[in-house]
This record gives sequence, structure tokens and C-alpha cells, in this order.
Amino acid sequence: MTANRIERDSMGELSVPVDALYGAQTQRAINNFTVSGSPMPRAFIDALLHIKRAAAQANAQLKQIPQDVAETIVVVCQQLLKDPNLMQHFPVDVYQTGSGTSTNMNANEVIAHLASQKLGAKVGPNDHVNCGQSSNDIIPTCIHVSAALTLNQELLPALNHLAAEIEKKSASVAHHIKTGRTHLMDAMPVSLAQSLDSWGAQVTQNIRMLTQHQASIQTLAQGGTAVGTGINAHPDFASLFTKQLSSALQINFTSAENFFPLIGTQDTAVALSGQLKTTAVSIMKIANDLRWMNSGPLAGLGEISLEALQPGSSIMPGKVNPVIPEAAAMVAAQVMGNDVAITIGGQSGNFELNVMLPMIANNLLSSLELLSSVSKLLADKAIATFTVNDHKLNEALAKNPILVTALNPIIGYEKAAKIAKQAYQENRAIIEVALENTQLSREELQVLLDPSRLTQGGI
Repeated sequence: MTANRIERDSMGELSVPVDALYGAQTQRAINNFTVSGSPMPRAFIDALLHIKRAAAQANAQLKQIPQDVAETIVVVCQQLLKDPNLMQHFPVDVYQTGSGTSTNMNANEVIAHLASQKLGAKVGPNDHVNCGQSSNDIIPTCIHVSAALTLNQELLPALNHLAAEIEKKSASVAHHIKTGRTHLMDAMPVSLAQSLDSWGAQVTQNIRMLTQHQASIQTLAQGGTAVGTGINAHPDFASLFTKQLSSALQINFTSAENFFPLIGTQDTAVALSGQLKTTAVSIMKIANDLRWMNSGPLAGLGEISLEALQPGSSIMPGKVNPVIPEAAAMVAAQVMGNDVAITIGGQSGNFELNVMLPMIANNLLSSLELLSSVSKLLADKAIATFTVNDHKLNEALAKNPILVTALNPIIGYEKAAKIAKQAYQENRAIIEVALENTQLSREELQVLLDPSRLTQGGI
């Protein structure tokens, strides 16, 4: 049997595992919220510890807590941030009280327990670690800080890497011309570079839009305390807190001019999630284009060959599947689903507090982290490594009756349509059918129907 100790909180006594660093309030949450078995994300807990450290430093400077207590809290937070087994100390389920109070108190209790041991005197989870704070401003602040860190350190670098790999690949395949497709049907030719440059423009646009969200996600609710009025916080706490946090994390965090909307709503998280959904839509488009271009190798398009990474079937020997684009498509679908949950969560701002904060945090960080990981995979194991099957491109181009579109200004749409239909029916190259049905010479037709020239547009 597990050995226990007795801990106390405002509701009375409770049995807690003897080696647990948390106290009674955390244990109550463990007992109450047996929902998913999934704790809050590591990125969220890390941000929470950074916040507690900055709060202690600000409170010491403002003489709200003793200097030695603040210094010990800072040391403990740093120790926890380096702990490879950190998450065992933060077991509270994502699906808990909507304010995230249980996770805030979990952090307060763990920090207070360790600080008391180090200092040899009682450090209070509420009076010291939580001084000048409320779960109602801590958790919204933690959502912003954890999202800002993940966006800045993981997603934007990953998307920039993806954009750079697309640009590099585009330059290397620029000489390849392929059949364009609209409605999945043959259309006018495009260069392979034009296809890739379209993907690159999507990724670059997402980077630009995500960058525009940085200022708002780096604006913090800290200092608003319970309802946004700042009750029990020193008037200078918010500004000193953001200075300490910005210095430690090397990101420019700012204090909100009005705390009420950052505590009562999650509009900023909803907006960021919306842009993550747009990014997921772009990833899905790129992934599906790669899958179609790679399809085959005999019965599909077979325009490119993706890197063979693993056997594709447990029953069909030699089968190889486009596993990275498939993984990317699943990530995109999950991010879209996360956005629906975040959107519904954002609607749950009732008066002075949103009450779906842990779920919003979990889904937002999930989207950021999933997109970060899969963008790097897509760049390194699909875009950078695919090879072009030039013979398949040329074979399709030579028989593409849609090339007759280039003759419209000379022979008219109706006559061009007849030539295209005949070429389809007889499975012949368009130039041969056009030679029989127009007064144009082979030399003229070769110029007019040159696929490379047609990718440049114009008449």
C-alpha cells in the first residue's frame, strides 16, 4: 500500500501520498477529475513556472513578500523547469474546473512545499507563491505565455523552414513542365516550379498572419486578479511582472490596458486558433497535392516519387505509401477539430470569467505543437526528397488536348473544341490532329503548342 500523509486546506484534512510534492487542493482535484487521464501540457506547466518566478521577483521588489521567500521561490521554479520528471508533480486532468484553479493551486503547492524545505520555514501556497494573483488572471496569462513561446520558438521557425525548402526545391525543378489540373481534369500546362511556388506563397502568407498575432498573444491579463479590478495586487505589480517575464524569456510581453476582456473572454486565443486552422488548411492542400502527384506508380499520375520510408502494406509486398503527406493531412484535420473546440470554449465567457480555460489551453498548444512537428517532417521527408518522373510528365503533356486552347485566338473556340475531341477519341497528340484540321504548318504549331511557352501566359 502507498504510504500517505495528512495535508490540510480550507475545507479540512485530506490524505496525500507521502512522497507527493503537492498538497490537499491538488489531491482533491485528482480525486474529483477522473476524466481523461491527460494532464495539462508540459509547455503550459513550464509557462506557469516562469510566471510564478516572475511574480515572486515583482512581489519582492514591491515588498509584498519577504526577500528570502521570493529568492527561494525563484530557485525552486528554476529547479522544477529543469526537472526531467516535472510532469509527475502536475497530474491534474485537463478537464477540471473551468478557471484552471486546480492547476494554479497545484503549482502553488508544489513550489511552496519545496521552498519550505529549502528555507526551513513555512512558505505559503496562497499567501506567498500566489501573492497578488488569482487563478482568474494566472491561467489566461499562462495561455498567452505558453502560446507565445510555442509560436515564437517552434511554429514560426518550422514554417520558415518549410517555406525555405519549398523555395529550394522549386528552383531545382523549374525546368520541368507538367499538365495543369482543374477539377482533377487535364488543364493548361504549368511548370513544376509554379506548383511549388503556390505552396510557398500559402506558407509565407500563414507566417505573415501568425506574426501579426504575436503582439496580442504577448499582451497579458496578469494584475487583473479575481475579476479584472486588480484587487489584492500592488498597483505596480503588473508592470514589474511583465518586465521580469520579458527579461527572462526574451520576448516582449506587455500588460493589458484593460484586464477585463483578457479575463472574461478568450478572443485572442480564438483568433490565433483561427489562423492555425488556416495554416492547417494550407498544409492539407500541400499534402494532398503531393499524394496525387505521387499516386501510382503505374495506375496513378506518377509525376513524382516521394522518398520510400517504410513498407506500405502488411499483405502486398513492395507497396510503398505517401506516409508523410498522410500524417500531415491527419494533423491538419486535428487542428481544424481543435479550432472548433476552442471556438466553443471562447463562447463560454460568462460575465467576468471564461470557464473553459484548461481545454482552450490544451487544444491551442496541441495545434501549435502538431503544426510545428509536421511542418518540419513535410519539409525534410517529402518536399526536399521527392524526385521528378520527367517521362510521365512529358507523356501526359504530349497527349493533352487542352493544349489546343492556345489556338483559340487563331482558329476560334468551336474549331479548337472539335480538334480536342478528335484527339481524345483517337488518343493522338494534339499537334497531329491540328495539322490535319488547320492551315497552320508543323513549325507554327510547334511554337504555338510549346508547353514551356504556354506556362508564361499571354497570347
